[in-house]
Amino acid sequence: MDVLVFKTSVASRKEASRVELLLTAMKDIRQYNFDLEDCDNILRVVSSGLEPQTISHALNMAGFECEELPY
Repeated sequence: MDVLVFKTSVASRKEASRVELLLTAMKDIRQYNFDLEDCDNILRVVSSGLEPQTISHALNMAGFECEELPY
């Protein structure tokens, strides 16, 4: 399993709900969560073999900024 961490522009629970629809549709994602209390509005994703660009692209297409962070 891989843990991917992203800085996002998702700023509210309502916006996170929109993104959650996209994330639940990706079969390789095992778990995800948002930390909207963090200044970078962190998205953490646990996946098996999913490329970070796939998640970034999906969020970008939904109108949000999303950048993978090193950890």
